Amino acid sequence: MTATIERSTINERPVPSSPVRLSLVPAGSVPGLLDGAWWPRSRDLSRELPALTDALDAPWGRVTRVTVNPSHWPVIPRKVPVTGHTVHVGWFADEQDPHKLILLSYTRGRMDLLVIPPEADAAAAARLMSAAAAPGGLRTASTLLGDDSARDGTEARSREEGWETDGGAGSAGGSPAGLLDPARGR
Repeated sequence: MTATIERSTINERPVPSSPVRLSLVPAGSVPGLLDGAWWPRSRDLSRELPALTDALDAPWGRVTRVTVNPSHWPVIPRKVPVTGHTVHVGWFADEQDPHKLILLSYTRGRMDLLVIPPEADAAAAARLMSAAAAPGGLRTASTLLGDDSARDGTEARSREEGWETDGGAGSAGGSPAGLLDPARGR
């Protein structure tokens, strides 16, 4: 994927956005490789960063800089206006995990977040948010996403094999993958 670096900020006002989907390691926990997870609604940093920084300003401190890997962000603005200030955005193609966002604050230091793909389904996002917010976690952002993708693939194959093995009749409950069977009232 090619990233475009936006050289100037056209709109100096924050772009309104939806509530942030964020999960953080509890305060005072054993440190790990990640400090939590963020599930943006799109790959538009100008639209998504204001809600994230608003959610973090009170509990963590004012976010002043953000770095991303450009492989999953089609446009990377140099500056993003947020409530009360501007966040500077940088990128590292080889040095930074493509599924991680690094936030910097003058008062609190650094926070590393797993970025859950916007297109992820709710169940996968919930699993990933929980795993990334576990105290003392030793898995990287890419490892968490890879493990979850492998898990989803294994579950899908298992359901399909069960369907094929029982002749397509479904599970003992009478319906495949837990679906209701209107003919049986279940």
